[in-house]
Formats: sequence, structure tokens, C-alpha cells
Amino acid sequence: MNIENIPLGNNRTRGTVKVKGINNIRRKEIFWGYFFTLPAILGLLIWTIGPMIASLYFSFTDYKVVGDFQWIGFQNYTEIFKNDLNFKKSLFVTFYFAIGSTIFTLAAALFVAILMNISVKGQSLFRTMFYLPVIVPAVASNILWLWLFNPDFGLLNSILEFVNLPKLMWIYDESTVIPSLILLSMWSCGGTALIFLAGLQDVPKQLLEAVEIDGGNWWHKFRFVTVPSISPVIFFNLIMGLIGSFQAFTQAYVMTEGGPNNSTLFYVFLIYREAFQKNNMGYASALSWILFLVILIFTLFIFKSSKSWVHYGGGK
Repeated sequence: MNIENIPLGNNRTRGTVKVKGINNIRRKEIFWGYFFTLPAILGLLIWTIGPMIASLYFSFTDYKVVGDFQWIGFQNYTEIFKNDLNFKKSLFVTFYFAIGSTIFTLAAALFVAILMNISVKGQSLFRTMFYLPVIVPAVASNILWLWLFNPDFGLLNSILEFVNLPKLMWIYDESTVIPSLILLSMWSCGGTALIFLAGLQDVPKQLLEAVEIDGGNWWHKFRFVTVPSISPVIFFNLIMGLIGSFQAFTQAYVMTEGGPNNSTLFYVFLIYREAFQKNNMGYASALSWILFLVILIFTLFIFKSSKSWVHYGGGK
């Protein structure tokens, strides 16, 4: 029954009943809204926030997984910063890889996105080919690149030999292993390129035409129209790429095991080694929270600097 058609004695009573009816409907909507989002909320609390709080507590303990543990205060953090040489090496290696991988992957993804944005015959096929490396499992792609990087019969050295260039040791040499892994990360830039492609398709065509009328070339279009227009997309990909690069693990675990000479001892691989090989779960928890703070600082810095180079179409 429509609550507006309830025969009541006066307008004041009718209005009171109407408000109560609307409030009841809103309460039911709120209840069912929370009910259907409850699995996601519980998952966040149980599998994300809960373990984070537990790891923060364990970082102040001598926790070996098996047996009792005791509170040791900041001893884990003191050990990390003062005596752990692997921590310093790992931090340097991770910074090197994260910055190099982020910069070159963004550049490669933007270049691929520009190519995919060109109207040519078979455009859908080319877009699919560029995106295929993204859906290949990480372990499978790393094993594939192990063959490509092989210094004796790998495809990359065969290409270098064909063009009369010296062969490289790739991931088997300390000086070339990080650039080799950066090259590997560029290979799977299809997901980032897809996001760039969406941004490129929103670039105002009238602005590009205005540059042509004023006598500008492709560089003027790219520098003064395309880049400012897709700067929010660049900002998003930069944040996500940097966070992902700081958490690099599979390459070291599958391809190099941290070598040669700890030159691929990525920070997450160091955490894995402390937690699951040495059973120093408390120490690994302390390492994890340091990584969290490092990523947080870099993210806040990028957010702060974005005010000067990210331009939104609707204003600020």
C-alpha cells in the first residue's frame, strides 16, 4: 500500500507516517547494503588488517614460528640498521631495480600504447599480441627468459652474434643482471600500455588540430597536448609501477636465487629468506614494516609533487 494514500485525519499525521515509512526503507537498504558487503569487509579485516597488526606486534618479538616467543622491543630494528649487511645490499638493489624498471617500463608502455592507437589493418590482432605477455604466468615467463638469457645458446646472444656484437652473460653476471631483469619487466608492459591507450583515446582532437594549424609537428603535439592530457594516467601508472617494483620477488626466486653475489637480493626475497628459510618471523616482520614505510614515503612524495605536473581536465 502506498503510504501517501493512507487515510489519516490531518496532514501533520500523514506527514509523520510518511517520514517514518521512508526512514524504515532507508534502514532496510542500509542493512542489506552492509549485509552484501560483509564478505569483503570481513576479508579485509581477517586477511589484510589483522595480519598487518599481528606482524607489527611480532616485529618487536623473537618469533621463530615454532615454540614460544618473547618481547625484545626494538632489538630487531637495531639489528637491521646496524649489523645486517644483507639489508643494506638488498635496499640498494631494490632501489636500483625499482627506479630503472618503473622508468623504462612506463616509457615502453607509452610507446606501445601510441602504436596501438594508430588506426591500421589488423589493429585488434596487434593489441592482443602486445597484451599476451601479461596473461602468461610469472613463473612460466621467467623460465622462458632463462632460456633467452642463456649465455651459450640463448636467443639474445644469438642475435648479438648475428650483428657482430660481443655476447653478454646477462643474469649470470653481477654488472648486467639488473639491466637484464629491467628488460624482462619491459616485456610485460601490456597492462600498463592498455591503461595508456585508454588515456590517449581521450586526448582532445581539436587541440591536436590546433597545433597543426599553428605549424606544430608531432613533437609539439606530444609535448604540449598529449602528455598534459594523459598526465593523470601517467601519475596512476607511476604509483602502481613503483609499488609493484619495490615488491619484486619472482625474478630472484625463480631465475637467480638472489645471485650472483647477492646482486638480485630483492627486499621481498630477503624477507622470504628470513621468514621461511631461517624461520626468523619476528625479524622478517620488522623488515616488512620498513618496506611499508619506504613505499609510503615514495608514494607521498609522488603525490606531493603531482600538483606541479598532473593536469586534470575539470580544473584542479
